[in-house]
Amino acid sequence: MSVRFTTRARTGAVALVVAAGLALGVGGCGGGGDSEDGKPKASASASKGTDPNPSTQEGSDEILAELRGEGGLILKITSATRDAGGFVTVNGELKNDSSEPARVSLRAAGVETEILRHGPSLGGATLVDSASKKRYYVLRDTDGRPLTTTNMPRLKAGESIPVFMQFPAPPADTSEVTFQLPSFASGTIQISG
Repeated sequence: MSVRFTTRARTGAVALVVAAGLALGVGGCGGGGDSEDGKPKASASASKGTDPNPSTQEGSDEILAELRGEGGLILKITSATRDAGGFVTVNGELKNDSSEPARVSLRAAGVETEILRHGPSLGGATLVDSASKKRYYVLRDTDGRPLTTTNMPRLKAGESIPVFMQFPAPPADTSEVTFQLPSFASGTIQISG
């Protein structure tokens, strides 16, 4: 017994699949750019410059603190924002300002076994609220991983990478804290939000 396939049947099936794919593609692309009043929506790139808070814009020139570390590394903190969930997220940029490759010191991860277990990170960072005499440590997920940038690469001369750290939020009336990270200088930053 032999099985025969006709070219006509296979061509028809392929044509049906291609037509269905094109119909879905065209349907997914149409009409999404207009708002309810028929006017085009502003694109994300067009609205970037209208954000009233410059610390949330990409490429913001505002620097809350510039902290020098070992090996020519510089940590520029660009924002410290209080989130609705009771957190403070600190964002910044880590730059190698030397003429040689550099890596963040392993000391930046701190000394807690739970954090060190997950490899290199900025897990040793703290926020110090001098007014209420409290220190806030980097948050961890349920597996003990620090909520910070982890596994940072070796930075070439002049190279920079974005970094972040999340902390429990100090009381609402606290707006100024001291940021500390092992192997870097300390600096005072303002919390917004």
